[in-house]
Amino acid sequence: MLGLIVELIISWLLLWIFFKKGLLVLGIVPTQSTLFNLFFGILIAAVCGTLYYLSFVFFIDNKWTLNNEFTRQKLLASSWWTLNSVLYEELIFRGALLYILIKKFGVRTACITSAICFGIYHWFTSGALGNPLQMTIIFIMTGIWGAMFAMAFARTKSLYLPIGLHFGWNFVSTIIFSNGPLGKQLLVISGGQKLGGILSAVVFIFQLFAVPVVTYWYLNLLSKKQNNAIEIETTTAKIGIDNSGA
Repeated sequence: MLGLIVELIISWLLLWIFFKKGLLVLGIVPTQSTLFNLFFGILIAAVCGTLYYLSFVFFIDNKWTLNNEFTRQKLLASSWWTLNSVLYEELIFRGALLYILIKKFGVRTACITSAICFGIYHWFTSGALGNPLQMTIIFIMTGIWGAMFAMAFARTKSLYLPIGLHFGWNFVSTIIFSNGPLGKQLLVISGGQKLGGILSAVVFIFQLFAVPVVTYWYLNLLSKKQNNAIEIETTTAKIGIDNSGA
């Protein structure tokens, strides 16, 4: 919690130094649209994540079993840890720094820079340094998702969608299917078999692109709605001017 408070203070200072603006430019005030983006992000990431982990038992002789030692208290503690880690990363990579980069260099350069930094950051958090193959895979995976999170922030001008996408996937991965630093959580896999061949490649590609593709479609849908709303407002204003002139 202390780390998040420090991040917020530093973010405010940076925004004030560069633009004389506060944290509100990060779209942190909840509105109907931002809350919808939050829950949409959680839902689509959770659904895709669930499909990905269920593939481990659909195609090979593995089984997900319920962990009887997983309690309500553990669920709450794990959920808070996951949310805290997501907020920590989002404030660093999609917060004030990304906002400043967008204003200084444009959306494309800012999002690419954010994605690269996000990928390199995960070399350290995953302990991949010194293993070129693992570093490459991690950089590609987290870089693509980092670009998605950055674009979600840039297009919606708010942190809610990237937070929802990030939290939805991490919650399913870490807490539901026990794939993370918290160890055994709700479900534990038994069987130990791994996907191979073409099937493994297909599942990997799904993990890599499913959420980004849906997010890209959603952001384009939002852009079309916003453009239509602007056209309607412009047309209405023009009609009003013409009528007043008449």
